[in-house]
Amino acid sequence: MTALAALATPAGALEPVEFTVTSGPDGLKKDLRNASALLGLQSEGKTAAEDVFSAARAEYGRLVSAAYAAGYYSPVVHVLIDGREAAGIAPLDAPKAIGSVRVTIDPGPAFKFSETRVAPVPAGTEMPEGFAPGKPAESGLVQEAVQTGVDAWRDDGHAKAEVASQDIVADHRSNTLAARVGLQPGPRLRFGKLKIEGEERMRERRIHKIAGLPEGEVFDPDALKRSAERLRRTGVFRSVTLTEDETITSPDFIGITATVVEEKRRRYSIGAEIASLDGMSLTGYWLHRNLMGGGERLKVEGEIDNIGAQNSGVDYGLGVTIDRPATLTPDTTLSFSTKVAHLDEEDYTADIGTLGIGFSQYFSEKLTGRVGLEFTYAKVDDIIASYTYEHLALPIGATWDSRDNKMDAREGYYLDAELRPYLGFGITDSGARLKADGRAYLTFGDKRPITLAARAQVGAIFGGDLLGTPRDYLFYSGGGGTVRGQPYQSLGIDSKALYGEKIGGMAFAALSAEVRARVTDTIGIVGFADAGYIGATDFGDSYGDWHAGAGLGLRYNTGFGPIRLDVAAPVAGSTGDGVQIYVGIGQSF
Repeated sequence: MTALAALATPAGALEPVEFTVTSGPDGLKKDLRNASALLGLQSEGKTAAEDVFSAARAEYGRLVSAAYAAGYYSPVVHVLIDGREAAGIAPLDAPKAIGSVRVTIDPGPAFKFSETRVAPVPAGTEMPEGFAPGKPAESGLVQEAVQTGVDAWRDDGHAKAEVASQDIVADHRSNTLAARVGLQPGPRLRFGKLKIEGEERMRERRIHKIAGLPEGEVFDPDALKRSAERLRRTGVFRSVTLTEDETITSPDFIGITATVVEEKRRRYSIGAEIASLDGMSLTGYWLHRNLMGGGERLKVEGEIDNIGAQNSGVDYGLGVTIDRPATLTPDTTLSFSTKVAHLDEEDYTADIGTLGIGFSQYFSEKLTGRVGLEFTYAKVDDIIASYTYEHLALPIGATWDSRDNKMDAREGYYLDAELRPYLGFGITDSGARLKADGRAYLTFGDKRPITLAARAQVGAIFGGDLLGTPRDYLFYSGGGGTVRGQPYQSLGIDSKALYGEKIGGMAFAALSAEVRARVTDTIGIVGFADAGYIGATDFGDSYGDWHAGAGLGLRYNTGFGPIRLDVAAPVAGSTGDGVQIYVGIGQSF
């Protein structure tokens, strides 16, 4: 069999790389294989002699570094090209053809730390857990310990902290490593003046205001990071870099230079989603990133929903929003907004106008809060009568978002909650609306990862009665945002004893679960199940009801977000109307 295989191999053709690790645990062998340039080249299907020769010469350093990283400081590496040691072949004598490559690594014994010292460091600095005498002497731990010490000094205001001396000795007789590193913290410094470079249309004074660098205060790398993030958050800049001066300005200042590259001022976007019974939804916006040279953002957005829907008419709306960053504080954004909309639902039609002002506060990269004041006027018609709703609302909300990718999350959590007290005028009752949306993601597996995704939504209205509550505040269930497999807003309160027709409820809950599996790098499949509940005035009242749906989905990764195709059917409740199909961009949640 071996002879036949040899005869079948064309002369000069590259055979599979023979890779051997003579000893050591499985984890070490895996690390060495992952570090191999030759195995990486083989996995990519590259067999050109010049590529193989270059990778072979680089193999020594890569494998030695991987061995050091695992705590093995006496590795012996051989890389043979057609029986010749690659390191002994001069670059000008590189072979024109290569038939076989054999890599052999003897990692030698594992080393342990005999001494671990990084000093001086600020009081209370905690070194990495494995950086201690008697522990495996992984080179990465030494680097991590040194970085920990430098970072501790920088956190204490010593911006110029650096390594002053290194004494790292491997004792091959005792198989131990002594790591002694001296640090030079330098003086404690304060932030100097922020200098701006690269701005074109953006006013320099506003860049200072938005960055919010605490000039004159003790140097803090976190404050530097927050300043850069504030500038990026405006959307005005394509790139933002904050760098520290090489020299200290007398007496104890360190200057900072912000180098910015501005984005194009205008941007537009168009999106679409299709559902078999709910019809098509079109959304779009036009955005000006820097309206008056101070980072002001003007956004005009419109939407048309339920085009071709079987159970309702077409909804449409147009809104205008102006955001001004760094108002009151560097982390506070002021917003003015107005919106007009027409709703043509199964049980009512409405013309609505809203005018509002609000503030958003960025507490951290993950946590934001908001508060506003809105006046809304709505003219509503149903089969019973016409109603005019007017109210003044005080929406208060917060969002926690730790997802790794908003369009296709694999890890993290998302929680958005809003309490909206409102004061009614005329026939409109006063009350409060509470809505919360929580999501969680967990992924396991490397080659073909599987993601478990869960979502819970809850809503309630306190105060007033059904007819006295603004109609667009009431809750429904069904459709792509709540329960797939059930028609859009198909579940409400259907009681002729109450009002003679279906109407939304004052209590709402929905649960969704998905299993997302990657078949290839671009193709994924999804299994999902959704359930929703609507109560007339409270959870568990006699008019409440629930329904559920389940199905399968297909995802195609486009790079900016997956294209979503879901096919779902009703599995519980009385609102089902056959199989539903949903098409859109991005995961369902």
